Amino acid sequence: MEQFYTSERNVQIVIGLLKAHGIKRIVASPGSTNVTFVGSVQQDPFFEIYSCVDERSASYMAVGIALETGEPCVLSCTGATASRNYFSALTESFYRKIPILAITSTQEPSKIGNLTPQVIDRSVQPNDIVKISVQAQTVKDKEDEWDVMRKVNQAILELDHHGKGPVHIDLVTRYSNDFSIKELPNVHKIMRYTMESKEFPEIKDFAKIAIYVGSHRPWNKSLTKLVDRFCEVYNAVVFSDTVANYTGKYRMNYTLVNSQREMEKECNNPDLAIHIGDMSDEIGKGGVPKHTWRVSEDGLLSDRFHTLDNVFEMSEENFFDHYTKGKEAVPMTYYEACQKEIQRVYSKLPEIPFSHIWVASKMSKDIPQNSVFHLGILSPLRSWSYFDFDNTIELSCNQGGFGIDGNMSTLVGASQLNKSKLYFVVVGDLSFFYDLNVLGNRHIGENIRILLINNSLGAEFHLFKQKNSTYVKGVDRFISAGGHNGCQSPVLVKHIAEDLGFEYLTASSKTEFEHLYKRFVTPTITERPMIFEVFTKVEDENQALYNLWHIVKDTNWKQEMKDTIKGVIGDSTVKTIKKFIK
Repeated sequence: MEQFYTSERNVQIVIGLLKAHGIKRIVASPGSTNVTFVGSVQQDPFFEIYSCVDERSASYMAVGIALETGEPCVLSCTGATASRNYFSALTESFYRKIPILAITSTQEPSKIGNLTPQVIDRSVQPNDIVKISVQAQTVKDKEDEWDVMRKVNQAILELDHHGKGPVHIDLVTRYSNDFSIKELPNVHKIMRYTMESKEFPEIKDFAKIAIYVGSHRPWNKSLTKLVDRFCEVYNAVVFSDTVANYTGKYRMNYTLVNSQREMEKECNNPDLAIHIGDMSDEIGKGGVPKHTWRVSEDGLLSDRFHTLDNVFEMSEENFFDHYTKGKEAVPMTYYEACQKEIQRVYSKLPEIPFSHIWVASKMSKDIPQNSVFHLGILSPLRSWSYFDFDNTIELSCNQGGFGIDGNMSTLVGASQLNKSKLYFVVVGDLSFFYDLNVLGNRHIGENIRILLINNSLGAEFHLFKQKNSTYVKGVDRFISAGGHNGCQSPVLVKHIAEDLGFEYLTASSKTEFEHLYKRFVTPTITERPMIFEVFTKVEDENQALYNLWHIVKDTNWKQEMKDTIKGVIGDSTVKTIKKFIK
């Protein structure tokens, strides 16, 4: 029976990417665990394969081949102790910077520690054996496929990253005996470029190009000018995170548009996204791009959208300067189209109940110029993203680790550096009480303003968008942590605040808020720091978000959705869900 490639998808991906990156020489040692890999590559004339029984000798053979050719050489071995015999040669390669790709085949990780023959733990490697070690797991779905694709690209690129050296791929197998696959899958090759690269990829004639900006430190004028110039040259726009701090001409506050569940959006999902900045919850506000170029000095293969093509390991200034130098401006048709969609949505803003979102809509435009505004994660970050701030305000959020645990403490620390500048923070009640200890810190100055949205629990878990919470009965008992801290006690925070020297304000309605909030945003430093506690109801928070996400209701969109559902589940089930798309 004629044999071709294995049916194991992860092995196919490894082989496909070896070919895509031009790596063809392999030293293979015998065994059964690596049979799906070796049994496949030996059928492919692209590869040059050498046999060696002794894995120690095999690894040194690979060293010689790599030295002689100047190109990477692959090692393949079975399970058990075979890979341990690579250590000496890999150590040699590490210190001599020789590109060796050790592919060690293994059984499912679940078998480690369960007395399964020939299964050892390769999850940790000595520091001077390989530059990086990844595992190419069994592919069960599209998410697994993307993960394997990214990790194998990462390993291969590391062979020649900041100097050459050895890398490791632990390749999981299920011992398939099916070698009937005649063609390898289409693999996604990722490339990395530096300022020393001889050639850069061309920006094709894409109809929609966007710059995606995650959380970002304050910008200098030079970078802002370069980004604006890039937009003018390529008919591009900027979709930026709430705390991206980009204030250039082509920023699109597209959050509310992209939130519309029943709107036909022509400007989202760009053909190409230039992705800069760091961790972000809101970075996808422009939708999922068809292609992504990541620009970051760390050179990491950070693939937020699963569409990464190229990584540019360089400063943002160098990237945008390279791609704009000598280019002429073009008509800004994409910018104009995005602006029309934004205007369409904001011209129809609905009535919003008293909620965090309503508070943000009223207060955002009145935050004093040149102040610093810290946002808690989730509800604060989302609620304030729908509305614009003055360009002089510096925005910040602890969304690196994305926890609720130190928002006020971070603000207190930051506020020490400039006592003449106002520092604001907005937090929910769980985050506030979690970080309560800092309110007694003796370094707190008069320049601090704390906005507390108190709805008595983690309202996030009650929102209509959180489908998982609806499957759990009694969500308030543990998941949303209801019933703590006095259940919206009208005096608890008041006593704490005043006892610790804060000026305390409170509101439980639109009328009360309108009467007081101008005091909270007064642009001058007051005699005492402030805490403004705003009491809202969970049901109003939910309704406010629902209202914002359903401003525009395109009939074509609804019909398209109905047709899609009908085609997938049939007529009999359609009636049961019609109420969701009326």
